[in-house]
Amino acid sequence: MSEEIKQERKKRSLSLIQPTSIPTLGNYLGAMKGWPKFQDDFDTIFGIADLHSITVRQDPKKLRQQTLELYALLLSIGLDPEKSILFIQSHVPQHSQLGWILNCYTMFGELSRMTQFKDKSQQHADNVNSGLFTYPCLMAADILLYQADIVPVGQDQKQHLEITRDIAERFNGIYGNVFTVPEPYIPKSGARVMSLADPTRKMSKSDPNPKGTVYLTDEPSVIMKKFKSAVTDSEMSVRYAEGKDGINNLMTIYSAVTGKDYDEIEAEFAGKGYGDFKKAVGEAVVNELEPVQKKFKEFMSDKAYLEEKWTAGAQLAQRVSQRTLDKAMKKIGFMMK
Repeated sequence: MSEEIKQERKKRSLSLIQPTSIPTLGNYLGAMKGWPKFQDDFDTIFGIADLHSITVRQDPKKLRQQTLELYALLLSIGLDPEKSILFIQSHVPQHSQLGWILNCYTMFGELSRMTQFKDKSQQHADNVNSGLFTYPCLMAADILLYQADIVPVGQDQKQHLEITRDIAERFNGIYGNVFTVPEPYIPKSGARVMSLADPTRKMSKSDPNPKGTVYLTDEPSVIMKKFKSAVTDSEMSVRYAEGKDGINNLMTIYSAVTGKDYDEIEAEFAGKGYGDFKKAVGEAVVNELEPVQKKFKEFMSDKAYLEEKWTAGAQLAQRVSQRTLDKAMKKIGFMMK
């Protein structure tokens, strides 16, 4: 499949997501909702980054279950194993192998400047492990193994791609043209969704307040309850304006799932209270997620199908990535088999 796509000269896109929790509404509206369309425009590769997830201690049983559920969810949102390479990172040993090699081409100072290392070191002060420090090298391997042309990223993730570009350019400068230097791709349509409990902060899997985050598998009644308790303000006017973080966030979500712009939303709810607006946003989200949740339940009831697809995805990923790994190893001077 991948060879045929390459011959069409489509650019290659790569996206990975960690199985540390069920994705949130923010993950979905910010990036995942647009992934199926990528399959028409790019040669797409999607992976579940379970190797990255163990920089923080994981419960083994929970990690396996979350990986299974995430794979099913990726299929449920419209990713097609016949159009994309869809794999689980730990099933492709080439990631770890190139990750070690790139450790030796990454400077200590570069790694020490990474904001995620600083943030997670504070959050998990009892487990500041070397994997947390060197994770950008594995991340660079994830991208460079597949000669990705573009990597969809949010504004807050650009630093992650910048170090990958630096590593690739350093390696290429020594050994010639080995790796494609990837470009960031920042989708214009992705919505930045904030916490329902604290709209000054981004909606997050790790939010300690359960009311702040909507998960893709939340039951409709749970979703409605969370939206009804969403933080707003005392003005009681549905309009997008500075200082109205809660209403701005709800309008962003409503716009993303209905396609209506802010002027249309303001007109629709003119003279109505926040209770009506919160209910409408909750119902729109429930309707948006209904087909995803239906497919998710179907996939989760057929574990054999999921295993068949992730096995085939790993085989494809290994075939593509091994070519890059062989090229890099040969350039370095390793004795090839």
